[in-house]
Amino acid sequence: MGWGGLPLPACRGALQGLAGHAVCVGLLWALAVAPALAQGLSAEADALAPHLLTVPGEAMLIDPPPPPPLPPPGVDASSLGLATADEVGLASWYGAQFHRRRTASGERFDMRALTAAHPTLPFGSRVCVRSQATGRTVVVRINDRGPHVRNRVIDLSRGAAEALGMIGLGLKPVELFALDDDEKDCPAAP
Repeated sequence: MGWGGLPLPACRGALQGLAGHAVCVGLLWALAVAPALAQGLSAEADALAPHLLTVPGEAMLIDPPPPPPLPPPGVDASSLGLATADEVGLASWYGAQFHRRRTASGERFDMRALTAAHPTLPFGSRVCVRSQATGRTVVVRINDRGPHVRNRVIDLSRGAAEALGMIGLGLKPVELFALDDDEKDCPAAP
């Protein structure tokens, strides 16, 4: 089956040649691009990508979360007890396909552990990950390198993804807070 319940084999086999190609392109435009334009969305793939969540077998477009409120001018956020994120972006997760394989740090990956891959943070460092969508948090230990996809800031283990409620979602907007050795918990939410 294709988009809108229409069979795609019609575009592959039955409609041969240039006329068939034009019909398929028109059909795909009408089913995929026109609704986005009608909603005022850009049809450029890169414009939609930051807010595209994947679910096995389908994709969903979500609105980005509103930015956190800023403190009044001249007031330092830390003086109000609010922590500012060290990094903000999209988180992804990985699980069974990598379970028990070696990570970049040399240890075996345990998909149930609260660990994560980050491109630059030292192995063993601890990071608080806060979901911008739900406010849920989890503290993870960095033991791998990644994510290896543009526009993502961290790749979580399945266990960490479950703690944030993102199983079933491919990506989730998050804030990262690097924790000092003496810090055990995530900073207070704004």
